[in-house]
Amino acid sequence: MDTLDLSLPLADLLQAVVDVESVSGNEAHLADRVEQALTGRPHLAVERLGNCVVARTELGRSQRVAVAGHLDTVPVAANLPSRRETVAGVDAVIGRGSCDMKGGVAVALALAAELDSPRHDVTWVFYDNEEVAGDQNGLGHIARDRPDLLAADFAILMEPTSARIEGGCQGTMRFWITTRGSAAHSARGWLGHNAIHDMTAVLERLQGFEQREVEVDGLTYREGLNAVQIRGGVAGNVIPDECAVHVNYRFAPDKSPEQAEALMRELFEGFEMRVVDLSPAARPGLDLPAAQDFVAAVGGTPRPKYGWTDVARFSALGIPAVNFGPADPNKAHTDDEFCPVADLDACAEALRRWLR
Repeated sequence: MDTLDLSLPLADLLQAVVDVESVSGNEAHLADRVEQALTGRPHLAVERLGNCVVARTELGRSQRVAVAGHLDTVPVAANLPSRRETVAGVDAVIGRGSCDMKGGVAVALALAAELDSPRHDVTWVFYDNEEVAGDQNGLGHIARDRPDLLAADFAILMEPTSARIEGGCQGTMRFWITTRGSAAHSARGWLGHNAIHDMTAVLERLQGFEQREVEVDGLTYREGLNAVQIRGGVAGNVIPDECAVHVNYRFAPDKSPEQAEALMRELFEGFEMRVVDLSPAARPGLDLPAAQDFVAAVGGTPRPKYGWTDVARFSALGIPAVNFGPADPNKAHTDDEFCPVADLDACAEALRRWLR
């Protein structure tokens, strides 16, 4: 097994991490390398839970912070192995996961090895299965089975933010709306009932939904409600007896998951609804002292996080958390995703300045 050399320049370390393919469910090889690279360092206590690796300093500091990143990626799309090129005028590492979020993982690994006497105790968390269903999420498993390992006064999730602080996150709800009819030969359509036609009312309610802007703790979040998939029909000469639309609701941190679900059930009253995913939003918490300390060290103006991230899992544990990592989040999951080398250096220097 090749060893990750955590003393490499950050761009080289990122390429080494990217080149270990780790599509969700296949993180074991990368987790092995992370565990091997951190084990044996005198300032770190390392634990392995499945394909999650947790490394902690135990220096008796008055505060503890958690720095977390996921090891998995979405499926490869002819974008491995990595390569280093100039993209849009900047030096960058290109390859699956370079943006989401192995850039953040590389920064965290380098600093975990380097900072042997930080001013706060630090818990470095590298976990699996973030890009798939929430019940598989490695950070969620740690929170359920070993919450003691995540105990902290403040947490940083190294999701891509272009090296700027993004506070909180949207909640997300996914559900299916199903309409049902009765099948018939299309030449005698009056003998059946067309389920696809009935979906018109659902789509009209989707289109008429007010896409709110909500201010929470000084940051403005935009909500969104969209149909993301539709299916129905069995053949070109059969009246369809069933149609289903998959809906994604992104809600602001001013409401709980229960409130979000109640709102959707009210909106689609009279229709069959099946919820398949419901994850809470997270308030920014930027008014808390630990968060203010980090903002002062990093500089810049915090922004809201559009999308759901695992800051919500820290928030559920009562730990204020922000997103802060290299690369443009708009490049996440794209076939040409990349991470600017300058972002790696900026994130590492900001964390180093704060933790020293």
